[in-house]
Amino acid sequence: MPFFYYYDPYYWMILVPAMLIALLAQLNVSSTFNRYSRMASRRGFTGAQAAEAVLRAHGIQNVRIERVSGRLTDHYDPRSNVIRLSDAVYGSNSIASVGVAAHEAGHAVQYAVGYGPIKLRSALVPICNIGSQLSLILIVIGLLLYSQPLFGVGVLLFATAVVFQLVTLPVEFNASRRAIASLEGTHLLEDDELRGARKVLGAAAMTYVAALLVSLAQLLRFLLAFAGRRRD
Repeated sequence: MPFFYYYDPYYWMILVPAMLIALLAQLNVSSTFNRYSRMASRRGFTGAQAAEAVLRAHGIQNVRIERVSGRLTDHYDPRSNVIRLSDAVYGSNSIASVGVAAHEAGHAVQYAVGYGPIKLRSALVPICNIGSQLSLILIVIGLLLYSQPLFGVGVLLFATAVVFQLVTLPVEFNASRRAIASLEGTHLLEDDELRGARKVLGAAAMTYVAALLVSLAQLLRFLLAFAGRRRD
C-alpha cells in the first residue's frame, strides 16, 4: 500500500490538492468557531436553550438534548431522537454555540417534517458502511492484478460513499437555513449576531463540500490509474 501511494503520480496530482483544500476547510471552521465562541450573545441563551427554543418553535416536544464530550462533536441522533451538544456548545451562550445548536435542531426538524434528502441519506447508511470497508480493498487488488471485475465492483462500492456525501450537502445546507430562519423568528440573536452565526455554519458546510471533493478526486485517481495500466 505505501508503494501505491508514494509512486502513484495521480496521488500527488489529484488527491493531494483536494486533501489540502479539505485541510484548509477544517482550519477555517475551527478558527471561525473559535472567533465567535469568544463573543457572547446579548440575549444570553445557551446552546441547549437555543436548541430547545428551535424545537419548540416547530412544535417538536419529543427530542431530548444531552451533553456530549469532545469538541465540535455536536450531532443529532435520529435513532435515539437526541440532540447531543459538545461541552463547548451545551452550556455556552456564545454566538457560535447558539448557531451550532440551532443547526442540530434543524436536523431534528428535517426528520419531523419528512425532509426527502435526509430520508435518502439514512437509507444509504448501511450500504455506505459496507462499501467503505470493502471498496478500497477491491480497488487496490483490482489494480494490482489488473482485474476489471474486482476493480469495477470496488468502484461501484466507493461510488456509494460519494453519493452519500453528495446527498449530505443539501441536508447540511438546509439544516443551516432552518437554523438561521429559526434564530430570526425566535429572536435568539440580534441581526449583527446572526451574521456571525451564518459565518460559523457556512464554514462548517464547506467541510462537507471539501470531503466530497476529496472523494471525487480519489475516484478519479483510481479510474486514471486503471486506465493507465490498461494502456501499458
